[in-house]
Amino acid sequence: MKVVCTEQSQILAVRIADELGVQVADTRFARFPDGELYLQVLDPLDDETVIVGSVTDNDAFIQLMLLVDACETTTNTLVIPYLGYARQDKKFKDGEPVSARVAARALSRGVTDVVTVNIHERDIARYFDCPAHDLSLAQEVGEYLKTKGFENPLILAPDAGAAEFAADVAAAGGWQTDYLKKTRLSGEEVRMEPKTFDVAGRVVVIVDDIIATGGTLATATKMLYEQGAAEVHAACVHGVFTGGAYVHLRSAGVKSLVCSDTIERGCSEVTAARCIAAALRKC
Repeated sequence: MKVVCTEQSQILAVRIADELGVQVADTRFARFPDGELYLQVLDPLDDETVIVGSVTDNDAFIQLMLLVDACETTTNTLVIPYLGYARQDKKFKDGEPVSARVAARALSRGVTDVVTVNIHERDIARYFDCPAHDLSLAQEVGEYLKTKGFENPLILAPDAGAAEFAADVAAAGGWQTDYLKKTRLSGEEVRMEPKTFDVAGRVVVIVDDIIATGGTLATATKMLYEQGAAEVHAACVHGVFTGGAYVHLRSAGVKSLVCSDTIERGCSEVTAARCIAAALRKC
C-alpha cells in the first residue's frame, strides 16, 4: 500500500501514512500556461493505493480527479477529508443541480471505496458509485478540548441540527451539552441562547462540523457574553473561514478557535489521521 495526495492534503496524507506505516508517493504538480493543471506520480505504486485529497475549491476538485485517473492500481481507496459542494445536497429551487451528487459521481470513477469525514449529510453517501463510509471527529475534538483544562465547560451546538455532534464531543469529557435556540423578538431582532442551561459564569465551547463565514457564531458569541458567559471558545472539524471569518470571530470575542487538518490551517490542532487510518484498516 502507498498513499498519494493532492497539494491541499499533504500534511494529513503524511500523518495517515505514518499511522499506517507506509510511504507517501512523490508527486509532481504544475500548471500549464493556459491555466490547466498537470500532475505526475513519480514513484511506482503497489496494488493498493490510498488517495487523499480535500475538495476545497475548483482547482482541488480537478486535481483530485486527475490524481484518481493517474492511479491505475487494483484497489484505489479515495479519502476525501473535506468535500466541497456537499452542502448543495438537494434541489432547494427549481433548475438547481444537486451539486453533492455531481461531485460524488465524478469522484467515484476509478475508485473501489470512499472515506469521508463529517460530510454535510451522511445520506450523500448514496450518490457515490462505490461503498462510501463517513467518519466523525467528534471524539477527537472532545479529546483535544480535554487538554485545554476547561473547568465545567458547556459544549454548545449552534442549532438543533448540530446537537448530536455536540453531544458526542461532550461525551469525551462527561460535560453538559446544549444547543442554541433562536427567538425572534421583532422583524429585525433575534435572540440566541442555550435551550436548557444558563451560561452565567461558565466557559462555553461552541462546536460544529464546519465554520464557513462565522456570521451566526459571531452573533451568538456576543449574546453569550451579554448573558454572562465567562469565556467563549469555538472548535470545528472543517475550518473553511471564508471572507476573513477567523479574524471576525476573534474580534467578536472568541477566545480560541481550532479546527482539524481536513483543511490544513494554522489552527489545525486536531488531526483526522488516526481516525482515517483506523477506517482504512477495515476497508
